[in-house]
Amino acid sequence: MPLSTEQVRHIAHLARLALTDEEVSLYAEQVSEILDYAQRLQALDTGAIPPTATVVPQRGVMREDCPTPSLSQAEALANAHEVDGGHFVVRAILGES
Repeated sequence: MPLSTEQVRHIAHLARLALTDEEVSLYAEQVSEILDYAQRLQALDTGAIPPTATVVPQRGVMREDCPTPSLSQAEALANAHEVDGGHFVVRAILGES
């Protein structure tokens, strides 16, 4: 599927690319070859091939979601810099309070 230099200039205009005449000629040839290759791929019979998202077998990398005992409030606050009424005290970052 040969691409004309007009078409390359139009595509370059849409992409806001400034191309020289040499680049237009080069890209017309290169993009034409890419489109020819894509057309050859379209002609392949892939009816017997199941659709896949990846060719690499997938495996779960997450651990089993098992409930475990939580920290007590005292344990959670044990290393806090400052505590007030069972809560962490932190410096305000979004304005005065």
